Amino acid sequence: MAKLYFNFAAMNAGKSTVLLQASYNYVEQGMHTLLMTAAVDDRAGVGKIASRIGLGREADLFCTDTDVYASISARHEEKHIDCVMIDEAQFLSAAQVWQLCRVTDELRIPVLCYGLRTDFMGELFPGSAALLALADHLREIRTICWCGSKASMVLRMDAGGNAVKAGTQVVIGGNDVYASVCRKHWKSGEPHREAE
Repeated sequence: MAKLYFNFAAMNAGKSTVLLQASYNYVEQGMHTLLMTAAVDDRAGVGKIASRIGLGREADLFCTDTDVYASISARHEEKHIDCVMIDEAQFLSAAQVWQLCRVTDELRIPVLCYGLRTDFMGELFPGSAALLALADHLREIRTICWCGSKASMVLRMDAGGNAVKAGTQVVIGGNDVYASVCRKHWKSGEPHREAE
């Protein structure tokens, strides 16, 4: 039976690297994977999943209004798909997560989603909330805070490196904008160790 998986973590935990490795493993066994990523995140280029360690692959895009079930079904009719892998899954809508449930239940294709659980304000993304509720399997990919504790939160920083606690939920950026920290340092707004 195909299942829906949600692999979640703070930023810089290696989610995209794990996704690309999983896809490689399928392809190495002669299987076909369909990779998808959010159109809103173009840091690696439009339609590309890339990791910080230099791995990358082309991917289909989804927007907030994309019918992901219809997109995957059409691609499956063109060429058999053994697994769908979605990067930046936090940007899915709740309706799209239900569509992914249809992919697993009706098309019987496993779907592996990778994304952030919470935003910089400590709130669930809509896609992450739906995945936490509906996924058959949940897996946390861990990374560490600058203090050595498990990083489970994300701080957004302004141009001066100070923590931002309010604003729009989505601002695309990397280490210049966000820092993965433990809950203690998220609450205190400390994105990094103070210079000694």
